[in-house]
Amino acid sequence: MTSVNDRVPARFPVRVSARFRHLLAAEWIKLWSLRSTYWVLGGGALTVIGINVNSAASNADRLAHQQLPPEPGGPSRPEFLFDPMHTAFVDPAWQLFMIIAATVGGIAVFGEYSSGLIRTTFAAVPDRQAVVAAKVTVMSAVMLALGTLVSGTSFGVTQMLLKEYGGLSLSDPGALRAVAAAALLAPLCALAGMAVAAVVRHAAGSIVTVIALLLLLPALLQGERYRWVREIGNAMPLSAWKRLVTNPVRAHDLGTFPLTVTEAWIVYGAWTTLAVATAVLVVRRRDV
Repeated sequence: MTSVNDRVPARFPVRVSARFRHLLAAEWIKLWSLRSTYWVLGGGALTVIGINVNSAASNADRLAHQQLPPEPGGPSRPEFLFDPMHTAFVDPAWQLFMIIAATVGGIAVFGEYSSGLIRTTFAAVPDRQAVVAAKVTVMSAVMLALGTLVSGTSFGVTQMLLKEYGGLSLSDPGALRAVAAAALLAPLCALAGMAVAAVVRHAAGSIVTVIALLLLLPALLQGERYRWVREIGNAMPLSAWKRLVTNPVRAHDLGTFPLTVTEAWIVYGAWTTLAVATAVLVVRRRDV
């Protein structure tokens, strides 16, 4: 008695579904096959670390040559003259890092659509949800590793330079939280870039949209006059990151309607979940 497979001609081989580990390997190869990936991630990481280290070195040099008489009844220690934690998380540096992470995440999606490779991918693996899951897994892992490297190096080097002027360690209040929040910012922005690229499917349009979403929109929603405006601004990743990297001793400078630490972590989780859900839903329902 012959089986079904025995009756199938050799020119019509039975398709074997790809396992998830095969999809992960394929997405890993796609990501690193682009020469720009090395330059963008490597150059971006060095730039962010360099800006933060330069800030710490400048503050250390200023404090070494500064001779300020103590204010009557006020603190005379140099660590009260500036925030040492801020030197590891300088706003322009990390905003640049957000753009880099979001752009790399977007390239992983719109790159395939613009080149037509996405048709080949879905022809080989009809399970679109599995393809997106593999992309999300690889991108999240790479960006988490990069974010951890940049965040840990920035904090370690800057605080070493400021060790004589109030430099912090990971055991100090808020330090470990700040390092973790900065590390997690990279995968969050990369996933946001993937979601936007899945919707827009155009290189320039995706990059402009994600920059506007992550950086420009929060800047427009920072007013203190209307609470509802501020609350919307607090729901943005940039606002959540700023809250999480704020030194606890500076918490009183957060404005009229500040985020709590718990709310900031909720924003992180909500944006990550929304980005992944958007990418999966759009890719599953829209034609290539």
